[in-house]
Formats: sequence, C-alpha cells, structure tokens
Amino acid sequence: MSVNGLKIKKGLVMDEIIDLKEALERVQEDKELLNELFDIYMEDFATKRQALGQALISRDMTKIKEIAHSMKGSSGNISAKPMHAACLKIEVMAKEGKTDGIQELLVDIDGYFERIKDFVARYKKDMA
Repeated sequence: MSVNGLKIKKGLVMDEIIDLKEALERVQEDKELLNELFDIYMEDFATKRQALGQALISRDMTKIKEIAHSMKGSSGNISAKPMHAACLKIEVMAKEGKTDGIQELLVDIDGYFERIKDFVARYKKDMA
C-alpha cells in the first residue's frame, strides 16, 4: 500500500520518522491541515531545542521537563514516534533529577529533526 508515494506496511511507514497513516488519521485525512501542523512544528522546533540546550547547561530540571513535555506533545501530534519517545525519556529523566544521558538524547533529537525535515519536504513535494 502507498500513501503520498510512501510505502506503508501494516499501518507503519517503513523506514520513516513519521507514521503518515496515523498522522493523516489524526487530522481526518485533511492533508492541508497536516501540512499546516508540519509548518508549525518546523517553526517551533528550533526555539524549543535551543531552550532545552540552555536549560541543560543551567541544570534547570523544571525547564528541561517542561520543554521536553512540550516537544513530546507536538511530536505526538504529527506522529513523529522516535522524536516523541526521545522527548519522553528526557522528560522522565528530568522529573527524576537525572542529567546523565540527556546530552546523548539531544544528539538523537537533532538527528530525528533532520529526518523530519526530509520527510516533510517529500510530503510537500508529493502534495504539489
């Protein structure tokens, strides 16, 4: 099966950062609305990521938890499952007052964001 030219297998987009089938279901198949959600996500990410890095430098666990929670929610809204999972891990670690391992997760998050950018670019191209 294929959705917007992306291969689907048992409900999951293979080798993709975003579960497109699930994302489209979330917006009742409204591709324009999903496109808008992608735009909002892309705009917000840089600000949130920078704030998360600053909070880690200052070891502000409350801020780390709040920002990770926000990033987790927005990632869930677009069905970016690996990003959602990484943000959840950071949120839990911050709640527990742990910072060991967060820097590595930030590297993962940066990599996931690059993959999300590529995915969104392909999605927009397919919509054109």
